[in-house]
Amino acid sequence: MSFPSFFAEVPTIIMRDPLAEFLGAADGGVIEYGYADAVKLAGHSCPTVAGAYLLSSRVLQAPYPDQLPLRGGIQVDFRDPLEAAVSGVVAAVVGLLTGAAAGGFKGLAGRFSRRELLRFSVELPGEIRRTRLDNGQNVSASLQLGHVPADARVGPLLQQLLAGNDDPEQRALFATLWQDRVRRILVEHFSDPRLVSFA
Repeated sequence: MSFPSFFAEVPTIIMRDPLAEFLGAADGGVIEYGYADAVKLAGHSCPTVAGAYLLSSRVLQAPYPDQLPLRGGIQVDFRDPLEAAVSGVVAAVVGLLTGAAAGGFKGLAGRFSRRELLRFSVELPGEIRRTRLDNGQNVSASLQLGHVPADARVGPLLQQLLAGNDDPEQRALFATLWQDRVRRILVEHFSDPRLVSFA
């Protein structure tokens, strides 16, 4: 499987998952996720998937200054309903990284449950809220991808391709420009404070 080379430049997200440790799936429960993992889950790479990855990284770092974020120990609330716009895609990526699920694993003898840790249509000051289950500490945040605009050629090219234009050069140019915005979001602007606002 071959991905664009910039995927390897995107900072990884490292979590500690007590369930993975308990079941012997990862030494010490430490799991490292890269952007390629989110792409495999979603089946594509786009600004929404990139934004969900970036947003997850930011909201996970804030409350865990001196330790690895605890996968499976986090509840994530969404302001929008699951069916709205890109909520489902964002929730899938967030769920992958945090272990939170709407359904999911029921746990073992009352431990390690992941169920009902993803909730939707919650009144929030931001797009999502992440809450630590161990101490209730939470943070709300919103994504501002408008600070990394698409190339002006993307819209017209997309319309031409969707209308049936099957020109290989146009397809290649569109794909290059599309992934270049993803690259700029995740490589050039990964630490840009303008892309994630906290409420």
